[in-house]
Amino acid sequence: MATVAVTDATFDAEVKNSDVPVVVDFWAEWCGPCKQIGPALEELSSEMEGKVKIAKVNVDENPNAPAQMGVRGIPALFIFKDGEVISNRAGAAPKATLQSWIEESL
Repeated sequence: MATVAVTDATFDAEVKNSDVPVVVDFWAEWCGPCKQIGPALEELSSEMEGKVKIAKVNVDENPNAPAQMGVRGIPALFIFKDGEVISNRAGAAPKATLQSWIEESL
């Protein structure tokens, strides 16, 4: 499964009301580190299908969700489980680091 594009309008339905844990990546087109972790998140989305959903929120097109989450810098990653944030981190990281963080958080 590919990553899911989430908007301000679909944030609650896709993230807070999800049956599975959701990793939310707040990113922007102009952000170098965001582009760096994009392929790793796509791969993890396929590899961890059924265990976790990976959602991407473009902060330029959807300012409300990042504002509600207090996002100050991107990339900002949040893990939601049962509608609540259980972990978050900022900045780029290698795929293995991201995978370990996700697995340890679940």
